[in-house]
Amino acid sequence: MIVYKTEEEIEIIKQSALILGKAHGEVAKAITEGISTLQLDKIADEFICDHGGLPSFKGYNGFKNSLCISLNSAVVHGIPSAYTLQSGDIVSVDCGVYFKGFHSDSAYTYAVGEVDASVTDLLTRTKESLYKGIEWAVAGARVGDIGFAVQSHVEQFGYGVVRELVGHGLGKSLHEGPEVPNYGKRGQGMKLQEGLVIAIEPMVNLGSRHVVQEEDGWTIRTRDKKPSAHFEHTVVVRKGKAEILTTFEYIEKALN
Repeated sequence: MIVYKTEEEIEIIKQSALILGKAHGEVAKAITEGISTLQLDKIADEFICDHGGLPSFKGYNGFKNSLCISLNSAVVHGIPSAYTLQSGDIVSVDCGVYFKGFHSDSAYTYAVGEVDASVTDLLTRTKESLYKGIEWAVAGARVGDIGFAVQSHVEQFGYGVVRELVGHGLGKSLHEGPEVPNYGKRGQGMKLQEGLVIAIEPMVNLGSRHVVQEEDGWTIRTRDKKPSAHFEHTVVVRKGKAEILTTFEYIEKALN
C-alpha cells in the first residue's frame, strides 16, 4: 500500500522525528563501556513517553522493547539485554516514535571505546551510503536509483549489502509500501513522487552479504560473524532535493 502524505501529515511526522532525534541523543550520551543495553532501552522508552510519544517498536509483532540494539555481527532487530557494552563493540541503535498518529524511524551505529580501524571505516562508509541514497529520493527518480547509490558506494570497498532486509514507506503504519532495497539498478523500480515518506536504511557488512536469524526469532546476524553497520533516516520525496525528517544532530552533539 503506497500512501502519499499531505503537508499537514508531513509536519506531524517531523514532530515525531524531533522526539525521536532527541531520544537518540539521550541514548548517545549514555553509550559507554559498562552500561547494559537494557539500560539504554529504558532511557529511550522514558524519554519518548515523557514527550508525548509512544515507542513504535514496543509491542510490534510481540517485540517487547523500545529499541532494537544490535551488537557487532548482529545486523538489526537485536533484543536489549543485561549485556554490558565493552571497548571494541559496535552497537546499532534503531528506534521509532509514534506521535499524533504517525511514525518516524531512524538508526545509528556507534563505536564503543577502541575499535579496529577497519570497523571504523565500515561505520563511516555505511553512513556515507545513507546520504548517497537520500540524494536520489527525489520526484522522478526510481527506487532502484536509491539502492544503486547505496550499493555502488559500499561495494567498492568490498563490503556486503544485506538483501533480505530493506527500507520502507512509513506513516500511519510503521511499515508501508514501497520496499526500498539497498541494492538495485538505475532506472528500475517504482517512480518516486512528491509526498512519499520513506525510511532509507543501509545495512552493510564488513564481510559477505549473507545473514542468518538467531533462535530468539528476532536478531539478524551476519553468517560469517563479521561486523555489520546500520544507519537510517526518514525522508520525504521532494522535487530537486529530498527532505530529511529525522535528525542525527542530537547524537552528534552528544558524541562531540
